[in-house]
Amino acid sequence: MSRAPRWFTRLEQAVTQNENSSLFQLATVDEAGRPHVRSQIHRAFLMPPSNPAHPLLITSTDVRTRKIEQIANADTVELAWWISATEDQFRVSGRARVFAAPGRPGHSLPPHRAAPDCAGIKALEALGFDWEQQRRALFDAVSERMRATWCRPAPGSVLEGGCDEANDWPVKVPKPSEAKTEKEKALAELALSNYAIIVIEPFYVDWLQMSIVPNCRTFFTLEGEHWKEEMVVP
Repeated sequence: MSRAPRWFTRLEQAVTQNENSSLFQLATVDEAGRPHVRSQIHRAFLMPPSNPAHPLLITSTDVRTRKIEQIANADTVELAWWISATEDQFRVSGRARVFAAPGRPGHSLPPHRAAPDCAGIKALEALGFDWEQQRRALFDAVSERMRATWCRPAPGSVLEGGCDEANDWPVKVPKPSEAKTEKEKALAELALSNYAIIVIEPFYVDWLQMSIVPNCRTFFTLEGEHWKEEMVVP
């Protein structure tokens, strides 16, 4: 039986045991072949019980951002994750799939193209995993201030009234189950409708261990149900 890759065991441990280690950079490519990179917050790890060689990384986004279009255009992405507490750097290449609110643009993108190459996602879905339930659970887990960001106008849209226009935006939004007034309920539903998760299934990892002297660097390449390891010059 396959097992969890060594790089993932280290990454999960480092993130779980160290605060302020949830930020990484994610790169996508647009239709013109231009790269775009931005900081993302890690939301969860998923490990298919029947397929531990295919761990999944989950982050979140506003479904109206351009990264959604970019992932639809090219579902291969790369992230760079520096864990300062352990002095580990992970560069992870993988295929991304977007799970948005049912009926929203971007819902379950890419719909079919990613499935043949995403054994981890397929393994979970074969067990009846509910991605909409996962999306809602992660939405509920964030702060009220973070939820409020998904009630703003579309990211990147022009502020006709300048920065002062932001004074009219909501500051805190409760989760739907805790909304009391009609206004709170409307804001909670609006935020949830704009909230999407991005699931990344890695197929290549470059792990640099800078806490070791001399430094240690290893390439991990997914080959079927196993990860090939190759030590290289840092």
